[in-house]
This record gives sequence, C-alpha cells and structure tokens, in this order.
Amino acid sequence: MTQFFDKLQQANDTAERQRKLQKENPDSANDRSYASQTGARDYPVPPFPKQHIPKPGEETALTPAPMYDAPYYKGSEKLKDKVALITGGDSGIGRAVAVLYAREGASVIVLYLEEENDAAYTQKLVEQEGRKCLLIKGDVRDLQFCKDAIEQAMTSFGQLDILVNNAAFQLHTDHFRDLSAEHFDETIKTNLYGYFNMTMAVLPHLKKGASIINTGSVTGLRGSKNLVDYSMTKGGIHAYTRALAGNLLPEGIRVNAVAPGPVWTPLNPADQAASDVAHFGSDTPMKRPAQPEELAPAYVFLASEQTASYITGEILPVIGGY
Repeated sequence: MTQFFDKLQQANDTAERQRKLQKENPDSANDRSYASQTGARDYPVPPFPKQHIPKPGEETALTPAPMYDAPYYKGSEKLKDKVALITGGDSGIGRAVAVLYAREGASVIVLYLEEENDAAYTQKLVEQEGRKCLLIKGDVRDLQFCKDAIEQAMTSFGQLDILVNNAAFQLHTDHFRDLSAEHFDETIKTNLYGYFNMTMAVLPHLKKGASIINTGSVTGLRGSKNLVDYSMTKGGIHAYTRALAGNLLPEGIRVNAVAPGPVWTPLNPADQAASDVAHFGSDTPMKRPAQPEELAPAYVFLASEQTASYITGEILPVIGGY
C-alpha cells in the first residue's frame, strides 16, 4: 500500500514539475507574441487597423502602406535591356516586381484592370529607376485583349523577354455551399484562363533565353478551407507551370512559379472582413505577412539567365516558414 501511495505522489510531483516548467517557459507551447524580423529592415506586424476596401483594390487605401521599394536591394544588371510584361503590375507583388526589374535594367509593361492611380504611380516608380514603362488597361480573361496588348508592347519595344502572370481574383467563402457558379467562374477565368491567354499571346514573340514566371500560392500547396476555388486554381497553376516548362524547354524558354504565403497587398483587404484583416498573416511562423518587396527578388532570380539558367518547372515557395 505504501508503494502505491508513493507512486501516486511521484505522479503528482511529476505533474507539478511539468506545470512549473510550462510557467517558466511559455514559448514551449509556441505561444509567441513576437514577429520575426529577419530582413534588411523591420516590417509591420499584426494587429493592423480593421479595414475593408472595394475590389479590385486600390493600394493607396491600405494602412499601413505596402512596402515595395526595397531600398537596400542593389541592382547589378541581371535583366539589362530586357523587356518584361507583368499582369496585375499596378500594385502589390506586381508593383514590387516592376520596380526591381527596372532596377536590374529591364523596361516594363504593366497590365492592370482599372486601378488608374496605382498604375500611374507604378509607372512613375519604374521611370525613376531609369527605365521605360508602358501601361495597358484591360481584362486578361479576354484572349483578344491579351493578343492586342502583346502587339502594343511589341510596337513600343520591339521585343518581349519575360512574362509574369500575376493578375488574380480571390474571394473568401466560409461555407462551400455558398460558393456560387458566378463566383467560381470569375475565379477560374481570371486565374487560369488569364494565364493561358497571356501565354498563348506572348509565345510567338519569345525567343531562346526567355522566361515565364507564374504567381502561384501557398494555398496551392496546402489548400485553404475558405478559398476552395482559389486554392484549386493555384494548384492548377503549379501543375500548369511544370507541364508548360517541359513543353517549352526545347525552345529554350524557362517556366517557373513563385508561391507566396500571405502578403500585405490590396488582394486580401478587398476580400476578407475587416476584423480578419487586422490579424492577417499572424498565423504564419513569422507571425506577420510578407511585404511585396520580400517577394520581388524571387521573381528577379527566376527571370535572370545569370541566376536561374538551370531552373525550370520549379515552384519556389516564399511562405514565411510554413
């Protein structure tokens, strides 16, 4: 009997010891209240101001303002004399990519839907880097528009070397049964048809050494229960990237994708409820969303023949430690 009570006491002592260790080491439960700052400068962390903006989303409406200019990034002519076309290049990741492409020596064509002010500001940023920027307004769901845009780009620059398929539509739906046919159709036609249309339109003008970069998503890798349709398209984009890479390799054209995690752009504040936006990105290991300038170097890396000549058909995740 004494031995029995000794065992009980031992168990109680062990439990008490474990509670003491838990109290002394709150991080053991992964209850970290800080956000990781691993870059050249510190980035904003949640909670953010509660906000919701109309689609497609003006970048000027966001607080805090997205960080796109990468002041510590020094160009080294990785894309000297190239011409790049970026869909959805007016804001968010597209704007940051346009800025760094220009800093690396490329001229840029920005395709945008209707965000006139954002597009004009991106054009100004590219020109401040000493390169030319052409703005083209339209809808990538329309194949004829894509063909016309490519012809306009060729008339202006005489060449196209890089296509960045980046324009996207996203809208959260908490319950799958509420996902309407119209909503589903909008997502599919923007995210999949848009990439297909632009690729078909640009291919006659791409030469050996050209690069196509598609914007995928962590949702295409992990799925998202509130973004079933969007996750489906992003997974499709990843598969499209790998398949197209094999198809175009004999022509000397590389095809890759970047798969971002949560990024502070107009896409999500134009989609989620204001209360959700306040905590956007807090569930990542870094406890914060990425800023657009943290994604842009990946697009430079994949576009440049100097850095990615042996890379095609790859999905490069930039997802904050997932």
